[in-house]
Amino acid sequence: MEGPTPAPLRRKDTTAVHSLHRFVFSVPDLKAAIDFYDAFGLDVREAEGRADLYTMGHPQRWASIYQRPGSKQLDYVSFGIYADDVDALAKRLAQKGVATITPHALADEQGTWIRDPEGTPVQIVVAAKVSPSAKSTGSAPVIVPGTRRGTHPFRHRYRPPASPIAHPALQLRCAPVRAFLHGGAWACASPIVRATSIAFLHGAHASDHHMLAFAKSDGPGLHHSSWDVASIDEVGLGMQQMAERGHVQGWGVGRHVIGSNYFRYVRDPWGSFAEYSYDIDFIPADVEWNAGDYAPEDSFYVWGPPVPDDFVINHESASRRKSA
Repeated sequence: MEGPTPAPLRRKDTTAVHSLHRFVFSVPDLKAAIDFYDAFGLDVREAEGRADLYTMGHPQRWASIYQRPGSKQLDYVSFGIYADDVDALAKRLAQKGVATITPHALADEQGTWIRDPEGTPVQIVVAAKVSPSAKSTGSAPVIVPGTRRGTHPFRHRYRPPASPIAHPALQLRCAPVRAFLHGGAWACASPIVRATSIAFLHGAHASDHHMLAFAKSDGPGLHHSSWDVASIDEVGLGMQQMAERGHVQGWGVGRHVIGSNYFRYVRDPWGSFAEYSYDIDFIPADVEWNAGDYAPEDSFYVWGPPVPDDFVINHESASRRKSA
């Protein structure tokens, strides 16, 4: 008997990026960043002048962090594309009047470089698809015969490993950014929440509910990066392990409406966040997602503690104004 037909890994007749390839940012204290993401559970690898973020057992370099005086700063974001889409994408960008730029000084890959309306460099590079191609199933409790004990993990030996990245969220000033990516490199959008100035974009060729999120702000910046874990238990244990390392500020545990995932955001030393995320919605390549608006009371979270006052503050732009 033949098995089920595998889900397609690309949307028919669609030119678009397939994955978040990498995001790159700078901080004033690289050691503090290394300590934070190591505590978070990532595989932090120090290189010359930077720290690279990997997830345990996965070859993808999801992020690079550099040291630079001043405030934290998002340097650029990189997306992966299939090789046979390069020419079509270049043609479409030209048709829409999107100019190419020289590669960012920190980049170690070439690709196609453009700039979003806020001025943030965006790289599009031929790369392997690393966005999810199927819904994550997480981990189920296992009862070990003969142990005569519960299925709980032992706190003293438990360190939740973050799995491949779900999405970063970028703070941007204005709504035209949505049209820029939707009509240029992106091609697909998840539900947009106009009431609270939040927009979500998923990958056309199968991805989690959002590969990228935008929050209206007074300037560009990295609001948070989100990292998949295997259960809601790991979300809570992640919160616990970060608290034990002194990182007690954040938001959650709770559950989102849009995307459906459980979350815990942990505040980093510069006012942005890293999120433990579990069970986010998945959008196959052959599914047309029903994008739309949500009412304010149904747009952020189903349950959880109150949102911290500083959760929506763009500390990157605030720091730039203070130093100006």
